[in-house]
This record gives sequence, C-alpha cells and structure tokens, in this order.
Amino acid sequence: MVDQRKFIVSHAPFWHSGKNVAQRSYGIIIAALPAVLAGIYYFGMPALGVISLSVSFSILWELAFNYVAKRPNTIGDGNAALIGLLFGMLLPATAPFWFVITGTFVAVVIGKQIYGGIGSNPFNPALVAVAILMLSWKKYFDFDGMLINYDFDFTPFYPLVALKAFGTSAIESISILDLLLGRQVGGIGATFGLGLIVGGLYLIYKGYIRWEIPLSFVAGVFLTSQIFNLAGADRFAGPAFHIFTGYTLIGAFFLATEDSSSPVNVIPMLLYGLGAGILTVLIRNIGMFPDGVVFAILIMNLVNPLLDKIRPKAIGKVV
Repeated sequence: MVDQRKFIVSHAPFWHSGKNVAQRSYGIIIAALPAVLAGIYYFGMPALGVISLSVSFSILWELAFNYVAKRPNTIGDGNAALIGLLFGMLLPATAPFWFVITGTFVAVVIGKQIYGGIGSNPFNPALVAVAILMLSWKKYFDFDGMLINYDFDFTPFYPLVALKAFGTSAIESISILDLLLGRQVGGIGATFGLGLIVGGLYLIYKGYIRWEIPLSFVAGVFLTSQIFNLAGADRFAGPAFHIFTGYTLIGAFFLATEDSSSPVNVIPMLLYGLGAGILTVLIRNIGMFPDGVVFAILIMNLVNPLLDKIRPKAIGKVV
C-alpha cells in the first residue's frame, strides 16, 4: 500500500522565532521604563500625567478606529501603548492635555491605522505626530519656555538651543556625566542617557532590535559633529555633546529601529542609520530646528524602500 502524505507549502517565514508582536511591544516598553522613571523623578507628577494620558488615549484611538473600521480588536498586542509611551517620552512635562490627545490621534490614526495597521506604516507613527505638532505648534517644543517655572538643581536650559544661540561658550558648564544622568532640560523620556543606553542594549540582547541601526546612527552623529567641530570649535560642539543631548539616544535605540519603517538587510540598515545620524547633525548645525532627530529619521523612513533593494547576491550560478 502506498504511503501517501500531504505536502504542505506555506508562505514565509518558514521558521518562526517564537516571538510575537505583543512580546516585542511589551519588551520595548520595559526597556524604556528606566528613562521614563527618571523623567518622572526630575519633572514630577506632570510628567506622569503626560505619559499616562498619552498611553491611554493611544489605546482608546486604536480601539475606536478598529470599531469604526470593523477591524479586529488589536489593543492587546501592546503596539498602541508603545506608540503612546514613545510619543509621551518626547514631550515636555507641561504639555497641555489637548496637545497630547491631538498627538496620539495623529500617531495612531494617521501615522499607523490609515496605512492598514501594524506592519504597514511607512513612517514611525510617534515621529509623524511629533513632526506635525512641531510644525503646527512649535512653541510647545520650546523646552526652556515650557519648563521655565521648574526649580532644578542643575543648569535649567535646553543644551541644543543654547548651543545654537550662543555657541560652545554657553555649554561649557555642562558635563557629560550630567547628560548621562538626565540632568538636562528636554523631553520626559529623552534626557536620561544612561537609562536609554541600558534599555537599548537590553533590546539588542533580547533580539527585539538589531545592532546595525543604533551603531551606525551614533557613528553618523559622531563623524559629522566631529567634522563640524574641527571646522569651528567655537560654534559647533563635539561628538559627545551631540550624542548625549536631545533625542539622539532615544532616536538611535527606540525610534529609528521601528520595524515597519526601517530596513531588514544588513547593508541597508547600516546606510539607513548612518544617513539618519548625518542628517541629525546637519539639521542641528545649519538647519532651523535645534534638534534634527525627528526629521532625519522621517527622511530615512522615506528612502527606506530604496535602501532595502540593496540585497546580497543569490547563491548559485547564472547559466
């Protein structure tokens, strides 16, 4: 008797790693917690309010959109909560409630859902929201103005604005250790450099992100800022300052590495991160915005499909 067996062919991936969307989302949230907790420590209860409002309304917008569009409920995968957390981390602690709610709508509905949901968005949703709000209400990203009533035990100014306005003489009192420990004015979850580095290394260790994008991003910032510094040390800060201020570290580990908007092949990932790092410093030094991370990553999101066409040669011989 012939032993008949079914030959089943399915689409890729043929070998599943065992990880799922929810596991990845919650893993990234855990990695971001040190920076978030440090932000709450420095900026107090208003920071906790902004983060909580951002996460909760991101979940509500996703739930509402799924209901209106008659799609399955996807809030359990944690992606909406992650988008809300990252968006909240980029805001000042005194951001008004309507500003946060508007931003979460832009991030979840415009930045993600209208493209078809998770995995289909060509741009990082949190950065889409920040870019639109930054262009519409720029004053709410003036961290010096938004946090003017705070009484910090460190120099209370946004380092990138001080550098752009007054040159390197305005930042000589800031030490790299202070920047690493979050003793600087900025976004709620973007100031604690050490926490962001630890969280990023955790993501690489767990396999949630690849090392190529963060490393090449930081390398791009380092090389470009070094060239500017050599050309004019009195006007342009050195690499260490640019790496540990603004959105650089949260951009390298948490924003540029978003799955749907970043490359999947090695060479494209290196070019993508390097390009984002170079653009970051160019926008900071000769552009109109103090911090160029948001627009640098969005530009590289745009060219991501072209970069991902760079692929290794197929194994075999062409006849």
